[in-house]
Amino acid sequence: MRYHLRPLHEQVMVITGASSGIGLDTAKMAAAAGAKVVLVARDEAALANAVAEIEQAGGVAAFAVADVGVPEEVEAAAALAIARFGRIDTWVNDAGVAIYAMLRDTPIAEHEQLFRTNYFGVVNGATAALRHMRASGGALITVGSIASDLPSPVMAAYAASKHAVKGYINSLRIELVTEQVPVSVTLVKPGGIDTPIGQHAANHMGHEALIPPPVYDPDLVAQAILEGAEHPRREITIGGVPRLQVLIGTHFPGLLDHLARFLIPALTDPSRPPTPSDNMSAPANEGRVRSGIKSGRSFSLYTWAARHRVVTGLGLAALAGTAMTLAARRSSQ
Repeated sequence: MRYHLRPLHEQVMVITGASSGIGLDTAKMAAAAGAKVVLVARDEAALANAVAEIEQAGGVAAFAVADVGVPEEVEAAAALAIARFGRIDTWVNDAGVAIYAMLRDTPIAEHEQLFRTNYFGVVNGATAALRHMRASGGALITVGSIASDLPSPVMAAYAASKHAVKGYINSLRIELVTEQVPVSVTLVKPGGIDTPIGQHAANHMGHEALIPPPVYDPDLVAQAILEGAEHPRREITIGGVPRLQVLIGTHFPGLLDHLARFLIPALTDPSRPPTPSDNMSAPANEGRVRSGIKSGRSFSLYTWAARHRVVTGLGLAALAGTAMTLAARRSSQ
């Protein structure tokens, strides 16, 4: 399947979950690269501030207030993008919420709300995007998680929703390839990222929520998203350690079951009480890219190599060629 993705500076990009965290970081980075960006989220004030900052920096942006769990609101956001900029080239599904709780303590209403946002938000976004991109082509990029591949204590409902997202996105990709629809479908799978997700989460653990270690900077995720907007990518995992965690979980699931007991204490901070509000059903404390608690790693060799497959391939070919040359010299001596 051949895809024709525009250079970033020619693109119109719609980003959900754009009032904070990865979505906001991606919107600012895309606008700085010349893309016309439509920011979508529930917090009108945070969106207006973000658009003002982008425009002050010389970028072009608009915003749409929408709950991704409501199909009609997502469709309205897509219609706004078409009305304002004439088309949609890339759609980024990034909106998400989290619950910190053991499954026995997870309220059913919160569990259902989480799936409305994390799973049905992706379904609604993909449906709206494809309505406008099916004929013209483009990129559909969804922010999943390494929790798409792994179980997790404490963040179990979140992990379940990300498993569902992976199943939906991979199945959708198959259908689009079968139908020869020129839309590239990418799943971005971050590990722990330094965003306010812990402070935004519904928290039933009694202590402040922490990002699962090791923690990476959101710029790495934004860069991967923009990579997928210009170059077809099936999946991009953010962080070498998270990739190793996935491999262990895939090939040694019993070992992961026992190691999980060491993860539980790393997910909360006993020295601080939980943030009293959350963003499950309404925006809370939006407008920030990072948590402000601890800086994340700003570089991942694994992710860099995954994004630069041609360079990496050439490097490996060069190493292989050098090894063969040395072996030939030794055999001739």
